[in-house]
Amino acid sequence: LGVLLAYLFLIGLLPDIRRVFAYHGAEHKTIHALEDGAPLEVEAVRRYSTAHPRCGTSFLLIVVVISVLLFILVGAPPLWQRLLSRVVLVPVIAAVSYEVIRLMSALQGNRVMRALLRPSLWLQSLTTREPDDAQVEVAIYALREVLAGDERADATASGQA
Repeated sequence: LGVLLAYLFLIGLLPDIRRVFAYHGAEHKTIHALEDGAPLEVEAVRRYSTAHPRCGTSFLLIVVVISVLLFILVGAPPLWQRLLSRVVLVPVIAAVSYEVIRLMSALQGNRVMRALLRPSLWLQSLTTREPDDAQVEVAIYALREVLAGDERADATASGQA
């Protein structure tokens, strides 16, 4: 976990990565606006937080925590069993982590869940930055394209295309 935190902190010092992290912040703000029913306009989107409970960064933290806990239970078997257990358990860890993120997001109004969510939101302070208006515009455009693609896919699936 310490290696992950140090890595995220250090790459966040690079100017190009800081720009990527600002786009990441713009993405979160735009998703917040969509979920809140706000208009997808720069002025409206800007007021939202750069932290989001279902972020991939949160997923990464949950994966690390669950992996550590699970592999403590597995113990230290011979090397071949250890390697095999890692490979076999990766899908299980990913699935459990996904469900934990969904649960924490769905229950974020609960005090206990908010407390459990806090470390992952803090971690996002390393991977998001406050975006400029142009970055917010890009995030809005990208989200509109995704929504339009979803509508086309839904229409095709229902035979309306």
